[in-house]
Amino acid sequence: MHSVIHPIKIFAGTKSRYMGEEICKCLGMELGKMNIQHFADGEFEVSFEEPIRGCEVYLVQSTFPNTDNLMELLLMIDAAKRASAHSVIAVMPYFGWARQDRKDKPRVSIAAKLVADLLMAAGVNRVITMDLHADQIQGFFNVPVDHLYASTVFIPYIKSLQLPDMVVATPDVGGAKRANSYAKYLDVPLVLCHKQRAKANVVEAMTVIGDVKDKNVILIDDMVDTAGTICKAANLMMEKGAKSVRALASHAIMSDPASQRVDDSEMTEMIFTNSIPFSKDCRKATIISVAKMFADTIKRVHNNESISSQYVFK
Repeated sequence: MHSVIHPIKIFAGTKSRYMGEEICKCLGMELGKMNIQHFADGEFEVSFEEPIRGCEVYLVQSTFPNTDNLMELLLMIDAAKRASAHSVIAVMPYFGWARQDRKDKPRVSIAAKLVADLLMAAGVNRVITMDLHADQIQGFFNVPVDHLYASTVFIPYIKSLQLPDMVVATPDVGGAKRANSYAKYLDVPLVLCHKQRAKANVVEAMTVIGDVKDKNVILIDDMVDTAGTICKAANLMMEKGAKSVRALASHAIMSDPASQRVDDSEMTEMIFTNSIPFSKDCRKATIISVAKMFADTIKRVHNNESISSQYVFK
């Protein structure tokens, strides 16, 4: 029996429409028509404005705060299932709530697992996401999760800078595995920062493990929220005699006063992807699009082709 190829339709949530449009442009197709009606009390209703029966439906939505983005995605999945879509795939460039991936103290929620349960309860058949805060979140799902890596776009950018005496660094020990992958691939030394936190979002003390004197440093992180840690790390490396410091982060959360901190810091440049819409005024920010990477993945999923072959490294 021949396998049936189901037609593709791509829709996007309100705050990720820019990404949906860019992905569709890469695939040479139109973004699907969808309506989100808001009621006076803040409730909203999702409806597809075109038939999706028997289609492979891709829903593009990053779930950064506030919770409306997550709720919108859940309603989109539900509406697609009820409209007889053949399969529903959530495309989440940024998977929100991922920092709460374990019980790090008594009596706390594990929000990342709850979000996974909600997506599956809504009826999602597959999830495509990028640079999860913790790799094990893939195991919270009982459906396939395609975990993409921003290194696919970051590595060509780093190479284009042609920096001599480069070292890769991580602003905290938690990101050592990710930074080590970059260091190995680029064949440069790895430097670690060790930080002690007073409380969430407040760094107390930091030390550098490794040599940064006369080096061009590339700091690697998965997300920047208040930018306190990454700016402290950049300033410390410059104090230790580094020639320059640049930072790469997959997700630009950039809660105030992050932009001001980055601009006031010693770092030369802060490089992000566009997984989250970034509209803040930050002189040192460079945004690299991941739309083509997601478009390629959608094409490969649709054609049942290997996805891992598009990674620079895992």
